[in-house]
Amino acid sequence: MNLKDKLAHVELSDTGRVRDHNEDAIGCVQEIGLWVLADGMGGYNAGEVASGIAVKTVIDLVTEACRRENRAEIESGTGYMRQTIVLRDAILRANKIINQTAKSQAQCEGMGTTLVACLFYDNRVSIAHVGDSRLYRMRDNRFEQITMDHSLLQELVDRGFYSQEEASRSTNRNYVTRALGVEPSVEVEVQELDIAKGDYVLMCSDGLPDMVEDEDIHLTISTFNNNIDTIGRHLIKLANDNGGRDNVSVVLVRVTDAFPANAGLLAKVRNLFG
Repeated sequence: MNLKDKLAHVELSDTGRVRDHNEDAIGCVQEIGLWVLADGMGGYNAGEVASGIAVKTVIDLVTEACRRENRAEIESGTGYMRQTIVLRDAILRANKIINQTAKSQAQCEGMGTTLVACLFYDNRVSIAHVGDSRLYRMRDNRFEQITMDHSLLQELVDRGFYSQEEASRSTNRNYVTRALGVEPSVEVEVQELDIAKGDYVLMCSDGLPDMVEDEDIHLTISTFNNNIDTIGRHLIKLANDNGGRDNVSVVLVRVTDAFPANAGLLAKVRNLFG
């Protein structure tokens, strides 16, 4: 299914007010409903090498898999689970490539990247992330963070040492406990979420939530209702107006129409004789 007319979107990235170059990377293939965002780190220019490898690898592998996949199997109902597996496996492959590159090229030693990716299919979305790049959903004006950061601060929240409110004021928000490329293997967190017409999906690097409170992100989306280009630009502006201490990247997708998978020939035959 081609999702080009089902999903409106904007992708923006900015260096910020402090950094001298941008280590974030964004990529998408709207037709298959794929978006990838990565926030690189480690060594001068090496961070952007890591994030670039991550985005390109995931896009290339997922696109190839989606185009190769047996359409009959997708339409019979097994396709969505395969989409989730394909997304996870592509990220695992990206991790190996980044790790091997860091070991083989001195200028890339120690590089890594966080990553968040989503793949829409059959009124649902597969979500995969490593690190503290985030994904949010807004539905019926309710704004919620879907991914939980792989960070030391989030671990302390989970163990009861901090409340979420205390954590939001902490200055130690950027110590990630998981990233692509740092080790030969990595655990990719995946989940599935239902999606409906009118929903917004926001993906961002930590340069946005570190500078802009969730309430203000929510207010921005609500205020500029349906004008996703304006929403994206305003979110970047808010981050920079509040200090812009890091690169900031934003991917915003609005579901403009439902996109159920076709029932498939087998399902139609079952319905005739069911």
